[in-house]
Amino acid sequence: MALTKTERRDRIRFRIRKTVSGTKQLPRLAVFRSNKEIYAQLIDDVNGKTITAASSRDKDIDTSKINRTEAANLVGKAIAKKALKTGVENITFDRGGYLYHGRVKSLAEGAREGGLKF
Repeated sequence: MALTKTERRDRIRFRIRKTVSGTKQLPRLAVFRSNKEIYAQLIDDVNGKTITAASSRDKDIDTSKINRTEAANLVGKAIAKKALKTGVENITFDRGGYLYHGRVKSLAEGAREGGLKF
């Protein structure tokens, strides 16, 4: 029986989450990608808290004149800036079951350019 796209992604996501976990010192950068927007959160899984978050819907990110891949890069830089402000420099990356390609890769590169290490 063939899996739907979301079922396949969920299987991959759960497989990733078995190994990737975040702490206060080394939070998990979780990515969610919808058709239109992209969201990123730094999560402390030990306490179950979101440290900081950024998305392409934020007011300080103007996505009106750029494509979605460039917007993802800006979100990566924004999450890096917020993370450094809270004292977080090293993270683990959780691609959320998506391929490390396109917008997810662009977000990761933006976070690296912003100063995060992973």
